[in-house]
Amino acid sequence: MQKYFSNRSIGLFSLILFILTIPAGNWVVMNVGTVCPPDGPCLIPVWPGIMSPSAVLFAGLALILRDAVQSLLGKSWTLVAIVVGALLSGILSEPAIILGSTCAFLFSELADFAVYTPLRERHLSLAIILSGLVGSIVDSIIFLSLAFGSLDFVVGQVIGKFWMSLLAGGMLVVWNYRQRSAVRL
Repeated sequence: MQKYFSNRSIGLFSLILFILTIPAGNWVVMNVGTVCPPDGPCLIPVWPGIMSPSAVLFAGLALILRDAVQSLLGKSWTLVAIVVGALLSGILSEPAIILGSTCAFLFSELADFAVYTPLRERHLSLAIILSGLVGSIVDSIIFLSLAFGSLDFVVGQVIGKFWMSLLAGGMLVVWNYRQRSAVRL
C-alpha cells in the first residue's frame, strides 16, 4: 500500500475518517443494533452474554485512527483533529447524547494521546493496544454516565473497544513482518 500512497495521503485519509467516526457512531448508537430499547442506546453483543451500545466499534476505531494520524501527520495535526472531532460531535449529535459524546470523545482521545505518545517510538503495537485500552475506559465511563446516566454497559464498551485495539495491533504486527520480509527479498 505504501508503494501506491504516500504517508501524508494515508495520514490525511486517516484524519478524515477519524473525524467522521464520531458523528457516525453517534447516529449508530441511537439507530442500529440487535436490540434498541426506547429510552436507551441500541445494543450489540461483544462477548457471550455481554452487550454494548452499538457505537462501540466506531469509538474503538476512532482511538486507532487517532494513533494513525499522530504517526503519519504528527502531534499538532492530532490535537487539531481531536478538537475538530469534539466540536463536530457537539454540533451533529442528537440532543440526548451531545454532552456525553463530546466530553467522552475529547477526554478519551487526550488520554489515548497521553499513553500513545511516549510508547510509540519503542513499542508501536503495545502503544496502540495500551492507549486504546486507556482511551476506551475513559470514553466508556464518561459517555455512559453523561449520555445515559448509567454504567450498566461499561464492561461491554471496554471489551468492544479493546477488540478494535487488538485488531489494529495485530494488523500492525503483520504489516511490519511483511515490510521486513519484502526488504530481505
